[in-house]
Amino acid sequence: MGPPLFNLHRRPGVKGEGNFSPLTGKRSRPGGLGARSFIFTTLAMSRSIVRQSRFRHVFGAGVKAEQGYDDIRVSKVTWDSNFCAVNPKFLAVIVESSGGGAFLVLPLSKAGRVDKNYPLVNGHSGPVLDIDWCPHNDNILASGSEDCSAMVWQIPDQALSRPLSEPIVVLEGHSKRVGIVSWHPTARNVLLTAGSDNLIIVWNVGTGEPLVSMEDHPDLIYNVSWNHNGSLFCSTCKDRRLRVCDPRKREVVAERLAPHEGIRPMRAIFTKDGNIFTTGFTRMSQRELGLWDPTHFEEPIALLELDTSNGVLLPYYDPDASMVYLCGKGDSSIRYFEITEEPPFVHYLSTFSSKEPQRGMGFMPKRGVDVSKCEIARLYKLHDKKCEPITMTVPRKSDLFQDDLYPDTAGPEPALEPEEWMEGRDEEPTLVSMRMGYVPPKSRELKVARKNVLDSRPSTRRSVSACDANSLPPQVLERLLEELQNLKSTVLSQEKRICDLENKLSQYTNGTA
Repeated sequence: MGPPLFNLHRRPGVKGEGNFSPLTGKRSRPGGLGARSFIFTTLAMSRSIVRQSRFRHVFGAGVKAEQGYDDIRVSKVTWDSNFCAVNPKFLAVIVESSGGGAFLVLPLSKAGRVDKNYPLVNGHSGPVLDIDWCPHNDNILASGSEDCSAMVWQIPDQALSRPLSEPIVVLEGHSKRVGIVSWHPTARNVLLTAGSDNLIIVWNVGTGEPLVSMEDHPDLIYNVSWNHNGSLFCSTCKDRRLRVCDPRKREVVAERLAPHEGIRPMRAIFTKDGNIFTTGFTRMSQRELGLWDPTHFEEPIALLELDTSNGVLLPYYDPDASMVYLCGKGDSSIRYFEITEEPPFVHYLSTFSSKEPQRGMGFMPKRGVDVSKCEIARLYKLHDKKCEPITMTVPRKSDLFQDDLYPDTAGPEPALEPEEWMEGRDEEPTLVSMRMGYVPPKSRELKVARKNVLDSRPSTRRSVSACDANSLPPQVLERLLEELQNLKSTVLSQEKRICDLENKLSQYTNGTA
């Protein structure tokens, strides 16, 4: 048996005798403590047990029914994505759709029942897997889909009056479905996409061109997270490795095998001070969280077992409060923790519980919370057919602005241009004050330099009939005709092969094979 948790000292005296108390004029029970000593020791114990934190009493609460969003057909795609993205202007939810993939975009003010004929954003030909709002333009949204492409959309300030099917740019570079899209935190128009082809591409959305392509992951990528200034990103993979990558050097700068011993999916996010917070499973399928220093991956800073459940824990990080909210798919609770520099480093705060399990979750950026109500976070919980906002509040009696709760936070202005970032420059996010609340700016159009996109494509798309045959050299014209004949024969052979396969398939289906 180890030493006692608290070492309670007695006055030195004869063994078996109690201590004389001048307060009562009596001797205490042998081996016991006097009244005054007991009070003093109890106070000392309480001071040592209770950790001082301004977020110790944070509580969560759901909004009234009329402030939620009802009749939303949330997607049933089996992909561990948030299915929801939110910013100070809009709420976006991936929904069920026939004939391709679609998502719903609502102004935050349009609460209540959503009309079943409300127009959708439906440019993808396959189910949408992930969506993410641009941190530097509240009207720009990126989406990834099973159709192997990522698209960037411009959403008008007013509610959509008709379906939106024309993106401002299509990013095509993956050979399999695109399951992750993530905007750079400080550089303008820089977007990361990750696909099931184990490829990570960093794009300049302003030109539609890839800036960086990395093939360092041998298996399916579970998630990707940028660090605070966008100089690095961390990723988790099906090969059970946690990696820290420098995209501009196109190399893995640190990695850790099996930060959680279980084989189920992991999640990892960078904290503001450069550490990495992870969620995963133990060998016995218990859910677990960890905090790691990427410069010393040998031992964790903290490792904590939570419970036994199948749902992957999705972490949402608030860098201003240094708090993490853990939401598991299929759970009906949200647990939140504070990360500090004192042991045990990850401090459990409380749990918000409700009756309905969650299908997904959206996390509002800090500039979208209500400072007049001491709201420090707002999450948007997806049910089967509705979205419920959940507010996290610090109880305060004063109506004045609380400086300690709202330090300057990341604003909508980028700190870098794509060219500066590619040259190796790093900048912290441009900060804005929350003292007067945040008012979203009017819509700003994303300008895409399509000339650069077209210059990178071959200019041989014109048909031969559109060219002046007399201006072509005879050998060039002969080569073009020969290529055309080859293409025709290839098409005919493929058509024959398709017919043969269809016949075999029908024979297997009918049981005649």
